[in-house]
Amino acid sequence: MRGVVFDGRRTEVVDDLQVRDPGPGEVLVAIAAAGLCHSDLSVVDGTIPFPVPVVLGHEGAGVVEAVGPGVGHVRPGDHVALSTLANCGTCAQCDRGRPTMCRKAIGRPGRPFSRGGEPLFQFASNSAFAERTVVRAVQAVRIPDDLPFTSAALIGCGVLTGVGAVLNRARVDRGDSVVVIGAGGIGLNVLQGARLAGALTVVAVDSNPAKEAVARRFGATHFLTSAEDVRGILPDGADHAFECVGRTELIRQAIDLLDRHGQAVLLGVPAAGAEASFTVSSMYLDKAILGCRYGSSRPQRDIALYADLYREGRLLLDELVTETYPVEDFAKAADDAHHGRVARGVLIF
Repeated sequence: MRGVVFDGRRTEVVDDLQVRDPGPGEVLVAIAAAGLCHSDLSVVDGTIPFPVPVVLGHEGAGVVEAVGPGVGHVRPGDHVALSTLANCGTCAQCDRGRPTMCRKAIGRPGRPFSRGGEPLFQFASNSAFAERTVVRAVQAVRIPDDLPFTSAALIGCGVLTGVGAVLNRARVDRGDSVVVIGAGGIGLNVLQGARLAGALTVVAVDSNPAKEAVARRFGATHFLTSAEDVRGILPDGADHAFECVGRTELIRQAIDLLDRHGQAVLLGVPAAGAEASFTVSSMYLDKAILGCRYGSSRPQRDIALYADLYREGRLLLDELVTETYPVEDFAKAADDAHHGRVARGVLIF
């Protein structure tokens, strides 16, 4: 079968990939569509360290082909969106409703794939850039059959991360002010999360002026090409500032833009060893810096919720898909994503 493999030096689309059958508590899914997220590119450029060779992809949707023993919530033929959380469901963090903090779901990559007899790693417990993948049952969330796969795929990372950061981590309230630095795939979902939460003033900041129209479509009330101009709109600062790019100087800007009791939420992914700085005395007015993993999501609940919001016309998904590419055109899709030509490119199988 076809898949996108990174061997530590180059990325290629191969056609001789194999995946094992599902075991107990696992699901085999035929991938129909998979979004290309910057996290996939970050593995290739070394920003995110990951063992190789690896099958890339982590934002996918498709059809269940087979289930292992003990799986009852999905069955062959079901349409599903996939999450990256292979959480155990039984530890203290899972029991508290914090599956993103499950230690068994972090840093333990499996190797369900093989090629020429050599095992390959699975990226983010998912590897959606393959015609078929095996995931833990908890990662497969049933979705309505009328939800387009190209749109459903985006829920599994971009929507869970961006909208979830607003609703679950920051808990933006009605009337709050929000600044979003970076209007890419994650930033656009933060914008629509702020809209869903009822934020009053939502300022999108992106150096590319061509992104203004789409930023406003997703929920921005203002658009700026520089964070230095935010104080002209919010003289006292923002209740919430989301950094969605992954650059330390922008993290500093997000912190400096906070009002009293404001909070900066970090969603962008800089290099693993990157350090950011801030003025300590500026934090004593009850300000906070919040890390956020995967939108602090509970995928089995949240994916179903976002699917319903989409069907009601309240959550935008189709508008996120700027371009679709056959998997064989992965190189072009990656180049378009790297240069910011697309909000979200989607590979189709």
